[in-house]
Amino acid sequence: MAPPVLGLILAGGQARRMGGGDKPLLRLGGRTLLERVVERLGPQCEAGLALSANGDPARFPGFPGPILPDPLPGQPGPLAGILAGLEHAAAQGIEQVVSVSGDAPFLPEDLVARLRAAASETVIALAASGERQHYTIALWPTALRNALGNYLVRGERRVGAFIALHGAAVASWPVAPVDPFLNVNTPADLAAAEALD
Repeated sequence: MAPPVLGLILAGGQARRMGGGDKPLLRLGGRTLLERVVERLGPQCEAGLALSANGDPARFPGFPGPILPDPLPGQPGPLAGILAGLEHAAAQGIEQVVSVSGDAPFLPEDLVARLRAAASETVIALAASGERQHYTIALWPTALRNALGNYLVRGERRVGAFIALHGAAVASWPVAPVDPFLNVNTPADLAAAEALD
């Protein structure tokens, strides 16, 4: 039996292309993007969910897990959120974390199972659709937390570069009829998601 995995939803972005605010709180079909991500990811994660978000956690009422601020100052990007998740999981004795974007409402229901299967050959497994790899939708071992912390302290920020240092397997999904990793970055993306819903 596979060890339990913690689901980590990344919600720390600045949402500049949407005019600011919290993208996961945007509504799609009457529900927030975050509610949709929780609904799809939650049943796949035996160790529950956590949310990576800075600022006042009260703006995420009803989230079914802890809300984790970045462990480093200056909002250094998604890797800081992943580090927060790895540190939280390690403190609970959890060995693996699956990170996802908080603005991806169509996540596949076999995401965790397929990432786990791919990760049997490497330490990290990441998702892909079509020809595109999604660096922030990945399975991470908590054993990488010290290496990740050192990488960030050195001023490094690029997710793909960190993954390249450690090697990754890829699990790929088709983009038709819907790209399961479509994320809502712009008003046009939200309109496209509405059309697909």
